[in-house]
Amino acid sequence: MNNLMIWSIQFAMFCLVLSILFVFIRLLYGPSAQDRVLALDALYVNGMLIMIVLGIKFETLLYSDIALLISLFGFVGSAAMAKFLLRGEVIEP
Repeated sequence: MNNLMIWSIQFAMFCLVLSILFVFIRLLYGPSAQDRVLALDALYVNGMLIMIVLGIKFETLLYSDIALLISLFGFVGSAAMAKFLLRGEVIEP
Protein backbone atom coordinates (compact mmCIF):
# COMPACT_ATOMS: atom_id res chain seq x y z
CA MET A 1 0.00 0.00 0.00
CA ASN A 2 1.48 3.34 -1.00
CA ASN A 3 1.82 6.43 1.15
CA LEU A 4 -1.10 8.30 -0.46
CA MET A 5 -3.46 5.43 0.30
CA ILE A 6 -2.38 5.32 3.95
CA TRP A 7 -2.93 9.05 4.37
CA SER A 8 -6.32 8.95 2.65
CA ILE A 9 -7.48 6.07 4.86
CA GLN A 10 -6.41 7.96 7.97
CA PHE A 11 -8.16 11.11 6.76
CA ALA A 12 -11.34 9.16 5.98
CA MET A 13 -11.31 7.55 9.43
CA PHE A 14 -10.82 10.96 11.06
CA CYS A 15 -13.75 12.44 9.12
CA LEU A 16 -16.01 9.49 9.92
CA VAL A 17 -15.18 9.56 13.62
CA LEU A 18 -15.80 13.31 13.68
CA SER A 19 -19.12 12.75 11.94
CA ILE A 20 -20.08 10.10 14.50
CA LEU A 21 -19.30 12.57 17.27
CA PHE A 22 -21.60 15.20 15.74
CA VAL A 23 -24.34 12.65 15.10
CA PHE A 24 -24.09 11.41 18.69
CA ILE A 25 -24.56 14.98 19.93
CA ARG A 26 -27.67 15.28 17.73
CA LEU A 27 -28.88 11.94 19.10
CA LEU A 28 -28.60 13.15 22.69
CA TYR A 29 -29.88 16.71 22.28
CA GLY A 30 -32.24 16.39 19.33
CA PRO A 31 -35.31 18.54 19.76
CA SER A 32 -37.71 15.92 18.38
CA ALA A 33 -38.00 12.18 17.94
CA GLN A 34 -37.65 12.53 14.18
CA ASP A 35 -34.25 14.17 14.64
CA ARG A 36 -33.16 11.28 16.82
CA VAL A 37 -34.29 8.73 14.21
CA LEU A 38 -32.34 10.56 11.51
CA ALA A 39 -29.32 10.62 13.82
CA LEU A 40 -29.60 6.84 14.25
CA ASP A 41 -29.73 6.48 10.45
CA ALA A 42 -26.61 8.58 10.07
CA LEU A 43 -24.95 6.60 12.86
CA TYR A 44 -25.42 3.25 11.18
CA VAL A 45 -24.34 4.65 7.81
CA ASN A 46 -21.15 5.99 9.39
CA GLY A 47 -20.55 2.65 11.11
CA MET A 48 -20.98 0.88 7.79
CA LEU A 49 -18.52 3.25 6.11
CA ILE A 50 -15.97 2.70 8.87
CA MET A 51 -16.19 -1.05 8.28
CA ILE A 52 -15.62 -0.53 4.55
CA VAL A 53 -12.59 1.70 5.18
CA LEU A 54 -11.17 -0.87 7.62
CA GLY A 55 -11.67 -3.56 4.99
CA ILE A 56 -9.65 -1.49 2.53
CA LYS A 57 -6.97 -0.85 5.14
CA PHE A 58 -6.54 -4.51 6.14
CA GLU A 59 -7.22 -5.81 2.60
CA THR A 60 -9.84 -8.37 3.59
CA LEU A 61 -13.43 -9.00 2.52
CA LEU A 62 -14.68 -9.84 6.02
CA TYR A 63 -15.37 -6.19 6.78
CA SER A 64 -17.58 -5.83 3.71
CA ASP A 65 -19.80 -8.64 5.02
CA ILE A 66 -20.02 -6.89 8.38
CA ALA A 67 -20.89 -3.62 6.61
CA LEU A 68 -23.65 -5.41 4.69
CA LEU A 69 -25.12 -6.73 7.95
CA ILE A 70 -24.94 -3.29 9.57
CA SER A 71 -26.79 -1.74 6.63
CA LEU A 72 -29.44 -4.47 6.66
CA PHE A 73 -30.16 -4.20 10.38
CA GLY A 74 -30.01 -0.41 10.21
CA PHE A 75 -32.61 -0.29 7.45
CA VAL A 76 -34.97 -2.63 9.30
CA GLY A 77 -34.54 -0.61 12.50
CA SER A 78 -35.18 2.66 10.68
CA ALA A 79 -38.32 1.31 9.05
CA ALA A 80 -39.60 0.05 12.40
CA MET A 81 -38.89 3.37 14.12
CA ALA A 82 -40.58 5.33 11.33
CA LYS A 83 -43.66 3.12 11.54
CA PHE A 84 -43.71 3.48 15.31
CA LEU A 85 -43.52 7.27 15.07
CA LEU A 86 -46.31 7.38 12.46
CA ARG A 87 -48.79 4.96 14.00
CA GLY A 88 -47.65 4.32 17.57
CA GLU A 89 -47.18 0.59 17.03
CA VAL A 90 -44.75 -1.55 15.08
CA ILE A 91 -46.76 -4.75 14.65
CA GLU A 92 -50.33 -4.29 13.50
CA PRO A 93 -52.94 -6.68 14.91
